[in-house]
Amino acid sequence: MKMNFERREILPFVNKPGRYLGHEYNATIKEWDKITMHCALIFPDLYEIGMSHQGLQILYHILNSQDDILAERCYCPDIDMETILREKDLPLSSLENNRPLKDFDFLGFTLPYELCYTNILTVLDLAGIPLLAANRDDDAPIIIGGGSCSLNPEPVADFFDAILMGDGEEAILEIAECIKNAKTDKLPRNRTLELLAAIPGVYIPSFFEPVYTENGELTEIKSLHSDFPIVTRRILADLSSMDHLLHPLVPNSKIVHDRLGVEIARGCTRGCRFCQAGMIYRPVRERTPEQIFDLACQGIKNSGFDELALLSLSTGDYSCLSTSLPQLMDRFASEAISVSMPSMRVGTLTPKLMDEIKRVRKTGFTLAPEAGSERLRRVINKGITEEDLLATSRDAFGLGWKVMKLYFMIGLPTETDEDIEAIAELAIKTKKIGNQAAPGRQQINVSLGTFVPKPHTPFQWNAQISMEESRDKINALKRMLPRKGINLKWHEPKQSYLEGVFSRGDRRLSQLLETAWRHGARLDAWSDYFNLERWQQSADECNINLDNYLLAKDLESVLPWQHLHSGIDESFLKDELQKGMGEHYTPDCRYHSCQKCGLCDFKTLKPIVIDRKKTKEAEETVPTPVPLNESPKSTKEELHIRYMVSYSRLDDICYLGHLEILQVIFRILRRANIRTNFSKGFNPSPKVSFGPALPVGTRSMAEYFVMDLPAPLTDFEEAKTRLNAQMPPGLMIQDIKLHSGSVPQQVINSYSIILHPALLAEDITKLKQFMEQETFLVKRTRKRKTKEINIRPLISSLTILDDGSIDMQVISRASEAGVKPLEAIAAILGKSQDDFLSSEILKTSWQEL
Repeated sequence: MKMNFERREILPFVNKPGRYLGHEYNATIKEWDKITMHCALIFPDLYEIGMSHQGLQILYHILNSQDDILAERCYCPDIDMETILREKDLPLSSLENNRPLKDFDFLGFTLPYELCYTNILTVLDLAGIPLLAANRDDDAPIIIGGGSCSLNPEPVADFFDAILMGDGEEAILEIAECIKNAKTDKLPRNRTLELLAAIPGVYIPSFFEPVYTENGELTEIKSLHSDFPIVTRRILADLSSMDHLLHPLVPNSKIVHDRLGVEIARGCTRGCRFCQAGMIYRPVRERTPEQIFDLACQGIKNSGFDELALLSLSTGDYSCLSTSLPQLMDRFASEAISVSMPSMRVGTLTPKLMDEIKRVRKTGFTLAPEAGSERLRRVINKGITEEDLLATSRDAFGLGWKVMKLYFMIGLPTETDEDIEAIAELAIKTKKIGNQAAPGRQQINVSLGTFVPKPHTPFQWNAQISMEESRDKINALKRMLPRKGINLKWHEPKQSYLEGVFSRGDRRLSQLLETAWRHGARLDAWSDYFNLERWQQSADECNINLDNYLLAKDLESVLPWQHLHSGIDESFLKDELQKGMGEHYTPDCRYHSCQKCGLCDFKTLKPIVIDRKKTKEAEETVPTPVPLNESPKSTKEELHIRYMVSYSRLDDICYLGHLEILQVIFRILRRANIRTNFSKGFNPSPKVSFGPALPVGTRSMAEYFVMDLPAPLTDFEEAKTRLNAQMPPGLMIQDIKLHSGSVPQQVINSYSIILHPALLAEDITKLKQFMEQETFLVKRTRKRKTKEINIRPLISSLTILDDGSIDMQVISRASEAGVKPLEAIAAILGKSQDDFLSSEILKTSWQEL
């Protein structure tokens, strides 16, 4: 059943309520009762992380493209929301239809990184679903996992009915169809799992049993079903299908990667020996420049984002980048839409490409040498030299970049003190290059992470250094690096330690996970919540030695993921390990001969690398759209035509903050194809001015913004209609009119307020006495400074109506301290503002003084 409760009873009491609203642009909402198959896709971390994840969005759109399948989303709640749900005995529900998760036919969890595992238990428990797969009956949803951690899911295997290994674009529909048929035929749970196991890439943990000796050594992964002795990763042969990528979800609240992501290629065969993604996402499959251009144009048009990110494991290795990047910049630069490439590789960034990137705004510049010395880079097969790095740095600084991030790992196999010293030396040389290449202050940010051996890599048998060793290396670099001009940051060694435990962990860690979770472990990827001592205490209770998971492993030992095949031969990984110890280079099979990893058969599966020689020069296959207010071609000077747009802000969207509403409006204008003027300088933004910030949780019939356009609107009603067609629920354009451009500096805002809890007789007396006074001082603390302000002159009227509601008028002056309605009432009554957070506040009008 759909959950019915007042959101004002919950959302005002949590941090960042926008995480829980749903109603994002391009979200799909279907009628529950008209659909036979119900799927919930879950990202086990906070909304701002999960909404940045491409994989979940891809599966969401693929499933919802089917008429008989409904897919909705859920993200792990923060601790404050979890506490409220438990206090009110409310189940965790989906964003789209607010349905309890236990009502769905299957839940699909993303497994993105090891430190999110406890969040899976939080979601299951809040949903009222038994944690252990063995304890679920036929009425419980099928619980499925997938993602980058699916190639060793053993630490969480006991919590999952099934796990998809590898690419999900094709498999997700096969899984949904299988579960739907099993539901129709009323098959028992175990029979459903047998049918799922027959789908290539699907792993059923209960069909395998690890075998240990008395001293705890893993000797075998026994298959309990002769039909399924091993499971091999599912691989999508090519990326040509694009329909599910054309309407990206657009968040209303701020997320980590708040941009349009276009996957230009999947897979990497550079062969870095520490890199799990480079092994488990093979082979390389590139999209054509035409596909990329179409995805970018349609995605920006249908989202309103102002940044486009070209995504792959190594964007600089895309064979047609020199064609695609200028084409994209030519298309988007005039609209102040930037193009970023988050995963560039030293040696692939040419001055020409850098010059293209900075045409709109200089996005971040990160280089990953990984190791400080040439010797250690040969060990890990990085394939770049110090000369490459310094040349790239010189070009970047020369083109105007002021800040550069260098990423290194500590604890790599064969690392010595000299290798640590080489990190400092390389950072200092890079800073010197910057000083020589351009005037001004250049900043080098050195970022360190502890090497974690990952399954299915050549270094999966190597040891991980201890926390103490990590700290010693970090402290050594602190001493070596100058404090001025070079900033050193590092990933917390305690978190890397636990990541290492779960990275190569086995099924015994399921008990540890549940124990630590019951002791309060939550959101371990967030340093504010992480507590290693809790994990160590839990390990003692479970009689588990965590340090053992970080030890080196014998090449012939049975690994916990022995029965799960990535498609790469184990013999290849062993050969690569030996080549690493001998500092021998393995070339990239994209541009050299096949390196015999065992994956490709060159019939059904092979690398897809677009031949740059056959690629035509940039052609705009999609014309630049004509804006509703087209600028005159002959005009040399920039015109500034300003309009005041009045709008209402009702329903749940009132829980977005002021800066979030600004971003929503900017994207609405882009989608409606109303072109604004832009600010000048480093980070151009639309010239749009907004009225005073509305308190979070306050609804309004009377908001406005003033937009500065380079050309006049030809039809106000058409512009209003186009804007309203792009609005999320709760926002509605009321009027558009020409305006002088100056935002009112003094206004009087009218509010209608229903207090919860209702006013007492003594409260009414205090409010009446307040209006009879001339002075009422309130203490306010901002940035550790406390001052008193007189709020009485700011309240021009306060009337208590017969039904107990309040009509109130509040004066607001630009650049002066003001007062919020609820803040004023709480102060007058001598109570905490928190006591009234569930009150209903409606701004009904405003008037310039």
